[in-house]
Amino acid sequence: MLLSVNVFVSFDGVVQGPGAPDEDRSGGFARGGWLVPFSSAQTDEIVTGWFREAGAFLFGRTTFGLLHGYWPHVTDPGNLIASQLNALPKYVVSSTLTDAEADWNPTTVLRGAAVDEVRRIKELPGRELQVHGSWKLVQALHQAGLVDVYRVLQFPVVVGEGKRLFPEGATSATFDVATDVSRVLPGGVVALTLTPRSLGTVAAGSYVVEDGRSATIVG
Repeated sequence: MLLSVNVFVSFDGVVQGPGAPDEDRSGGFARGGWLVPFSSAQTDEIVTGWFREAGAFLFGRTTFGLLHGYWPHVTDPGNLIASQLNALPKYVVSSTLTDAEADWNPTTVLRGAAVDEVRRIKELPGRELQVHGSWKLVQALHQAGLVDVYRVLQFPVVVGEGKRLFPEGATSATFDVATDVSRVLPGGVVALTLTPRSLGTVAAGSYVVEDGRSATIVG
C-alpha cells in the first residue's frame, strides 16, 4: 500500500488545532480554528479527493480520539469522508488504547514498534494507507522514510505558535512537486502534492561572479 500524509498547514508551518479552538490545546495552544475562515467549496473538493483514494487509515491515538468523537455521528450517505472513515480499516498506533476504546469498527490497535508495524501494513495489497493529523506519528514516518506522498493544503495565515509539520531537528529532505495537481485556490490556499526525492541530504550551492556575470554553482 502506498502511504500518504494528508495535512493542513499554516504559512509558518503550524499543523496544530486547525479546525476548532478546542481541537488541541496541548502546550497551552490558544489559536485553534485558524483554518476555518479560509474553508471553501474548493478546499472541500480537494479534501474529498484525498479521501476518495483511501484504502485504510493510520492514526496516532490523539487524532483517532478526535475523529472518533465526530465522524461516526455523520450518517449522511452523501458525505464521502464520513463513509470512508466509518467503513474502511483503521489502524491506531498506541500502547495504552484499549480494545473497548477502539470500538470504531473496523479498528486495529498497533501496540508494537510503530515503524515496524507500518512497514508490515504497507506490504498488504490495496489502495492508499492514509495518515491525517497525527503529528508525532508523521515525524516518525518521515524519519524512517516511509512516506510515499504528502498532500498539503497551505493556508495564508501565520499562526505564530504551535506544533509544526517539520519542527526544529527534523530530518532534512527534498521533494518533487506534482505540477499537474498542485495549484493556488481562490482565497490564496495552496494545494500541493509532493513526493520525497531524497532523505537526509539537501543539495547546496552558491552564487558566484564569473567573467562579470552572475552564475550559480550547485554541489
